[in-house]
Amino acid sequence: MGMGETHININGSSTNCLCILLIILIFHLSFPLRCSGDATLTKERTLAMIKPDGLVGNHTNFIQNTILASGFTILNQITLQLDQDTAKGFYAEHSSRTFFPNLINYITSGPVLIMVLEKVNAVSDWRSLIGPTDASKAKVTHPHSIRAMCGVNLERNCVHGSDSIKSAAREISFFFKKTNSAGENVSEHDEL
Repeated sequence: MGMGETHININGSSTNCLCILLIILIFHLSFPLRCSGDATLTKERTLAMIKPDGLVGNHTNFIQNTILASGFTILNQITLQLDQDTAKGFYAEHSSRTFFPNLINYITSGPVLIMVLEKVNAVSDWRSLIGPTDASKAKVTHPHSIRAMCGVNLERNCVHGSDSIKSAAREISFFFKKTNSAGENVSEHDEL
């Protein structure tokens, strides 16, 4: 490396760095900041989860670097090993679907990293950054998305993102609770 040259190396590969920079460029060109008439920008919060295949596949640093480079702030994070009951509670809206048992087995197969992200348009920007649910399709239609680069298929798609502001509030309060002065757990948001 010559004088004045800087090489960024993430997880031992400069290819990852190039991918991050490309994602950031594409993301910012595709989703410019939206301003209201009075130029006041309201930040949103969303829940992001790196699923077991993301942690086992050593994608955590890449995903978190991509999150930060895309203008998000990570407000809180926790690594958990979900048990069957917690997983069923979190994914309750899918309980009648045929894939539900496989989803529960998969999400409880290893630890997950759960994060609260914040920025203007956090929900839609995070969903755009992670790409389509089916990672194998994302590899074709959104090749620079997180799921395309880190996921495998519909089930093992590496990351989760809230699909609406309402869902984000429910999901954040599911995992991150405040404690009141009496020591009781209090939801960060009202149950929806």
